[in-house]
Amino acid sequence: MSTTPLATSSDIALNLALSLISASVAPVLLLDGDLSVVAASQSFLETFDIGTDRVAGVKMADLGGGEWNTPSLWALLKATAYGQAAIPAYEMDLASPSGSRRLVLNAQRLVYGDGQGVRLLLSIQDVTEQRDRAQQKDDLIRDKAVLIEEMRHRIANSLQIIASILLQGVRKLSSDESRDYLRDAHQRIMSVAAVQRQLSGAELGDVDLRDYLTDLCRSIGDSMIRDHDRLTLSATIDDTLVSSGKAVSLGLIVTELLINAIKHAFPKQRPGRITLDYRSQGEGWTLTVRDDGVGLPPDPSIAKPGLGAGIIRALAQQLGAVIVITDAEPGVRVSIVCAPPPLHTS
Repeated sequence: MSTTPLATSSDIALNLALSLISASVAPVLLLDGDLSVVAASQSFLETFDIGTDRVAGVKMADLGGGEWNTPSLWALLKATAYGQAAIPAYEMDLASPSGSRRLVLNAQRLVYGDGQGVRLLLSIQDVTEQRDRAQQKDDLIRDKAVLIEEMRHRIANSLQIIASILLQGVRKLSSDESRDYLRDAHQRIMSVAAVQRQLSGAELGDVDLRDYLTDLCRSIGDSMIRDHDRLTLSATIDDTLVSSGKAVSLGLIVTELLINAIKHAFPKQRPGRITLDYRSQGEGWTLTVRDDGVGLPPDPSIAKPGLGAGIIRALAQQLGAVIVITDAEPGVRVSIVCAPPPLHTS
């Protein structure tokens, strides 16, 4: 009576691994401890154009035309085989006669219970198309960023040209009121041009408010203050980054407040000082323009609000802020205050 020897655990494990590889629709290799091929899935053979008669027993480094002979991959697989490392997702470029491919490799060490050796189960994913699409997307984003920066430069240059034309027109007018309107329009355009210059060096529209408002104050002072020994303009801005939209709104508010102070706070060549201050407190912030001029009129009703007051009011409302006007003794203090949202308690 003959008997059939029982299958060992290593035989069962090997047969299971071979069955999995045979049924796999993805490129898979089973390697021994010397990194020789024990079995390969049909998908691996077809994907990498390797004949079935040249697989079993061949070292992985000798597959195909030698394109798998990559020292870094070889070292990682060896380390994985001896339990010194793991390859959860190793990316590599495979240069073959049919072209270059981007691959993601995952290696798992299989240990048989009877100590007869180790096996490596190596799955391979071709991610060439995904990486190409990602690269194309990155290229489009980069090209878009270049176009946006070029557009910002052109807008800033165009605004400066328009502002220069307006300033030239001021000299040809005989009416003081008309000249004032053109000067006001000039400063409003310059404030928008200033933020465009800042945007060209900003990350995705974030604007350094200190640089922007400091440049804006300098521009307004240079064009509207004739005697800087008589009237000074200074700015103190904290280290804040804001969106380009908020920067434009704040710049227009500052422009209106500074123009108003320069025009009305120091009549008859009165000397004085104008200060700009911006401070953020968490999600809230306060912008203040203060002068030490003649102060508020005794009867506020005689001060007819103009275009600038309407612009400030509309912009403050857009920013979710309120306008607070107080007597600075001497002078006037105008604050644009945006309070942080209230804390919700349960």
